[in-house]
Amino acid sequence: MRLAALVFLEYAVWGSYLISIGRYLAIAGLGSQIKWFFAMNGFVSLFMPALIGVVADRFIQGQRLLSLCHALAGLFMLGAGVYCLKAGQVEFAPLYCLYCSSIVFFMPTVALTNSVAYSIITRSGGDPVSDYPPIRLFGTVGFICSMLAVNWIHIGGVRMQESCTQLILSGGLSLILCLYSLTLPACPTGGERAGRSVADAFGLEAFRLFRHGRMAVFLVFSILMGSALQITNGYANTFLGSFSSDPALADTFAVKNSNALLSLSQISETLCFLLVPFCMKRFGIKKVLLMSMTAWVLRFGLFGVGSPDMPGVLLFILSCILYGIAFDFFNIAGSLYVEKSVDKSIRASAQGLFMMMSNGIGATVGMIGAGAVMDHYVFRSVSADWSSAWFVFAAYMVVVTILFCIFFKESDNKKNP
Repeated sequence: MRLAALVFLEYAVWGSYLISIGRYLAIAGLGSQIKWFFAMNGFVSLFMPALIGVVADRFIQGQRLLSLCHALAGLFMLGAGVYCLKAGQVEFAPLYCLYCSSIVFFMPTVALTNSVAYSIITRSGGDPVSDYPPIRLFGTVGFICSMLAVNWIHIGGVRMQESCTQLILSGGLSLILCLYSLTLPACPTGGERAGRSVADAFGLEAFRLFRHGRMAVFLVFSILMGSALQITNGYANTFLGSFSSDPALADTFAVKNSNALLSLSQISETLCFLLVPFCMKRFGIKKVLLMSMTAWVLRFGLFGVGSPDMPGVLLFILSCILYGIAFDFFNIAGSLYVEKSVDKSIRASAQGLFMMMSNGIGATVGMIGAGAVMDHYVFRSVSADWSSAWFVFAAYMVVVTILFCIFFKESDNKKNP
């Protein structure tokens, strides 16, 4: 239960703003800058988790380092929220500096939370493989609870999803987790991983996987698919909020409660998590990844043709349901494929490389590219054309899907990439 509370708070911090910050930025006149806020998540993921991992392995106990990271992340996020509250006109530079400073310390806590939980479970005589997944589900519950709180709570007559108070909520939760982390059992430094070189810690030896044809193709497509991961997180709420300018649609549930509607995506993700092992065994990695790509095509396309009123809102709901397949059938199935395909001696490094390709390089490049598309069709256009932007993303995934069908050949021997 203590670890369940840990992951609940960890993801509640993230859920407080990740889905809704785009809507607030658009209201604050920074819609064209949304891409940079989300690109920073991917950029930081390239190096900070590994760097913090080295510190936890060698110098500072994991639970104490987790506390320190959340203290700094929380203070900077609180600073961002307070700045927005007091500023007459929110400027990009000061807000972005405070936000980025928070993200630099928050993003590594996702992996560090896993590490702390694994350590505590192991030292308590448990098995992380079987004991941690049920605990991890509380993280998604925390994320959803924060989304719903930000959706429903009004402060000063304004919903938090449309206000900078979401940043203050996130910062406050980080500080609570800072204190809570100090109550956890010790996670000593040293042990098997402490003797690794810094190069090993950053997973550089795993780059030799590019010498294997199938794995090289898989990693390249991890970048291409990873480019889609953060697009709807960054722009879906802003898109739904844009309908508020139409008096006939402003009071619809999808517009007023966009965070609640989008939380269906996280609920779907939780349920689809359970389907991945079954589908992997029955269909193999290629078909599972094709399911993910098809789901991404439909997710973007349904946003392009849907509307907040009936029956168009049903297309938005279907898009949210498909998110579980789009996300899990790539992230979880891809991780399992790497696990089965590489030598045990580089297992951890290979997983790090997969995350670097997809959630690091892919997500960063994808958000910058998506931002250019949104600038062209929405934020710098005389008449915002959201549908065309969503169709561009859908077309991109169609191309990726076709190329994947052509170039990726699944090995009969799952242990040989």
